[in-house]
Amino acid sequence: MARIITCNTNGIRAAARKGFFDWLCSQDADVVCIQETKAQVHQLDDPIFNPQGYHCFYNDAVKPGYSGTALFSRVRPQRVITSLGWEPADTEGRYLQADYRGLSVISLYLPSGSSSEAAQERKYRFMDSFLEHLRALRRKRREFIICADWNICHKEIDLKNWRANSKNSGFLPEERAWLDVLYDEVGYIDSFRLVNEEPEQYTWWSNRGQAWAKNVGWRLDYQVITPALAKTVRAADIYKEQRFSDHAPQIMEYDLDIEA
Repeated sequence: MARIITCNTNGIRAAARKGFFDWLCSQDADVVCIQETKAQVHQLDDPIFNPQGYHCFYNDAVKPGYSGTALFSRVRPQRVITSLGWEPADTEGRYLQADYRGLSVISLYLPSGSSSEAAQERKYRFMDSFLEHLRALRRKRREFIICADWNICHKEIDLKNWRANSKNSGFLPEERAWLDVLYDEVGYIDSFRLVNEEPEQYTWWSNRGQAWAKNVGWRLDYQVITPALAKTVRAADIYKEQRFSDHAPQIMEYDLDIEA
């Protein structure tokens, strides 16, 4: 059984101060994917950022205090990839892939478009380029688990106030259609919904208006898998007992072995 956790920490140093790594030590995870580390490697020399028992990999943004991904793995990967060969993925540290025997796990941070129209256009360009990458991955003779802050909700069930947000970044028709293509045409699967079809399953809450207390949230963080892995999904959870970030850790269990 493999336990995989994904979490946008909104600053890995801030999450550490809030107890994220203490909690992580109790989780017995095989792979941990982190987005939005907001730190350079030289700022993470405290041993807490390299948890015992894990091989730890970081992909920083060039811009300090911005973006960045990380991946912690019990098994040493055969190979780690941090470059897609195009911008802004590479200079913003948005992609980190660990290759194992017949399986790859990816930590991805898709851009947000909420700050401006220009930011939304950058998000669309990233989505266009990344969809081609996702198509290319499907042609490889291996399976993939993509752990990400996708910054998109797919269905009305995936956010509380879907009507009010139907013209806002994260739930725009063009974004939802992109996920339709990802699932229906390219063939990937939202692993969470295979075992949990309940409403009000959210992973992100605004810091405004008591959104957390009222559970007025969005499901932005999820693990997308290739079809052959569908039969291995055993459990899905969102951890909300403690708050390490404006996002919550999303946890999946798969009936598979991660091997070097």
